[in-house]
Amino acid sequence: MALQFEVMGRFNRARASKLILPHFVVQTPMFMPVGTQGTIKGLTNNQLEDIGCQIILGNTYHLALRPGAELIDELGGLHKFMNWKRALLTDSGGFQMVSLLHLADITEEGVTFQSPVDGKPMLLTPEESIQIQNKIGADIIMALDDVVRTTITGPRIEEAMYRTLRWMDRCIEAHKRPDVQNLFGIVQGGLDPVLRDICVRGLVERNLPGYAIGGLAGGEDKDSFWRVVAQCTAALPEDKPRYVMGVGYPLDIVVCSALGADMYDCVYPTRTARFGSALVPEGVLKLKHNAMANDERPIDSTCSCMVCKNYSRAYIHSLITRDAMGSQLLSYHNLSYMMRLSKDLHTSIVEGRFPEYVRGFLRTQFPKGDVPQWVCNAMEVAGIDISPCILD
Repeated sequence: MALQFEVMGRFNRARASKLILPHFVVQTPMFMPVGTQGTIKGLTNNQLEDIGCQIILGNTYHLALRPGAELIDELGGLHKFMNWKRALLTDSGGFQMVSLLHLADITEEGVTFQSPVDGKPMLLTPEESIQIQNKIGADIIMALDDVVRTTITGPRIEEAMYRTLRWMDRCIEAHKRPDVQNLFGIVQGGLDPVLRDICVRGLVERNLPGYAIGGLAGGEDKDSFWRVVAQCTAALPEDKPRYVMGVGYPLDIVVCSALGADMYDCVYPTRTARFGSALVPEGVLKLKHNAMANDERPIDSTCSCMVCKNYSRAYIHSLITRDAMGSQLLSYHNLSYMMRLSKDLHTSIVEGRFPEYVRGFLRTQFPKGDVPQWVCNAMEVAGIDISPCILD
């Protein structure tokens, strides 16, 4: 097992930890930006280091297509290829079963994709996914799972959950570098608590380095979302990292951290930047609006990032619809916001003031006291009193 996991502070379910990986020591709760093909669009590695990025997520499916796992391996692995000295995590390619479903055919053997590059069929089996990830060389690699949208019901959910467990065994067997790469399993089961419980128990029996909660953030209602997270985090081992896949909204991250999750990833901060939106403590600031055209203030007066120190809302507004620099500046700011959120969550837990931090976060996001009911329900389970944030 090529990681060490040390809990440094707790509040009820929430925990702040130190995760020692082969290439970097990271602190959780932690957000991981998505660099699908070995890059975060518009940002350099030095910029990512400057804002405190600890892990970048790459995608096995896309990296295998371009530039190719063989080339990456020949050139010393993805760390060296992209000149990134901190930690890397690679997804298995399984999510493309959902995002590229019209191009995929799923069988017990694996997933056959129609390549979006040249139209040729490409079979991704559990063994092939692990072999590719072994060549890429990320610190954390993900098992290939059978992914089904949570909005789908019926026997397909049960089929996918049991197949995920069978594929897990094939991934374990195929994994040739457990001394330097950590294989995480992924809990599936849709919104069915019985299926989720079966999958959790099955994965825990396999004593993996870490565990992910998959199949969420796909359109399910928020009350179902947090209940699945709460169920899984309560059942997963205390001494292993817990990763909620595909979660990137700041509110979701605060809630999931209160429920005992540690790691998150999503394209949201950079994708919303490309649409002209900035993440701020109050929620989202839309820089395309005409009201921004002569606004001399920074995006966020409480933010110390390079963008907020040097550029006005008016300047970014003038760029966002006509120059790539606009989306680059917003991507920098948004990821800086996510890194600061992660650090604040970690520090508030370690320093014993996590409930106060959560209440402050909610007051800023919901100044009228209209905190969503699903958040209230989740915080009750997390043991955090948010009644001062709610106005009757």
